[in-house]
Amino acid sequence: MTTTTPTPQTAAPTAPPPAMRLRELVFGAAGAAALRAAARLKVADALGDTPLSADALAAAVRTEPKPLRRLLRALACRGVFTERPDGTFAHTDMSRLLREDDPHSLRDIALWCTEPWTWDAWPLLDEAVRTGRNVVEGLYGKEFFPWLNEDAPESADVFNRAMTTSSTQSALDVAAFLDLSGASSVADIGGGQGHVLASLLEKYPAMSGALLDLPRVVENADARLRPGGALADRVRIVPGDCREAVPVRADVYVIKNILEWDDDSTARCLANVIEAGGPGTRVVVIENLVDDTPSMGFSTAMDLLLLLNVGGAKHTTASMSSRLTEAGLVIDAVGPVNPYLHAFDCTVPA
Repeated sequence: MTTTTPTPQTAAPTAPPPAMRLRELVFGAAGAAALRAAARLKVADALGDTPLSADALAAAVRTEPKPLRRLLRALACRGVFTERPDGTFAHTDMSRLLREDDPHSLRDIALWCTEPWTWDAWPLLDEAVRTGRNVVEGLYGKEFFPWLNEDAPESADVFNRAMTTSSTQSALDVAAFLDLSGASSVADIGGGQGHVLASLLEKYPAMSGALLDLPRVVENADARLRPGGALADRVRIVPGDCREAVPVRADVYVIKNILEWDDDSTARCLANVIEAGGPGTRVVVIENLVDDTPSMGFSTAMDLLLLLNVGGAKHTTASMSSRLTEAGLVIDAVGPVNPYLHAFDCTVPA
């Protein structure tokens, strides 16, 4: 019996040794910077279904060819684009997600997670871990969201686009999951531009709704909700901060992906919702959890970023349950909306 030795082309790749893996982790910022550069240069948009050389891509995005080739190779070894034997570059499933026209585009999220303020904050993670407090106030002299909206409007726009992307992609899942057939009204608290609310109102044609978020956010609400929109006659748009007050009465309150602030802010938001709704009101809290997700690397990274900017955290099932019961809610059920989101279905007790 004879055996053959696999050729380099067919041999299974071997994992790098621990020392090299650690070196690659230390240079993690290079990968983030490369993604940001590709997104800002719109390289993925310039590359279609036909592979292109670095020279051709450089002409399309107005860069120098040699540095662009280096950028593409740095991304290709991470699975973003692929370099073919003839030296041309082609799309991968990941690189297509950087295109603006992809229905599942993550371009704005890639930009948001690499905004300039993040590069100021990450080196201070040890300080945040020591103190348990955010570092943004020390950097900029203000809490994160006031600073973002008052002093960094371009970054605020990136944030709003990223949140719109995230909300748009999950809104249909939330609407499909939630059974609101016994309710006549729903309020989306901290609901951004209202994509979840719009999806719920489309599912329930007899239901009315309210959207509460900061003025700068709701002024750009989903077109379906604004005057002249298909759902406008059933919607009340309320500018405000749910940590200060919730001037909205509804049968059901939906709170999605905002209870990630510091504990005091979370407690104030929940207390305001409970006060507004009163006994018997249904409150549905929807969050990413760090203990039940197929994407622990991303979730734990976001958890650390929340520590840096608002002193907040991604929740575990236990920590979210604790916040809700401490606020006075009764948890009736916990279930997955999709692989990345879980819903805590609660009631305000009598």
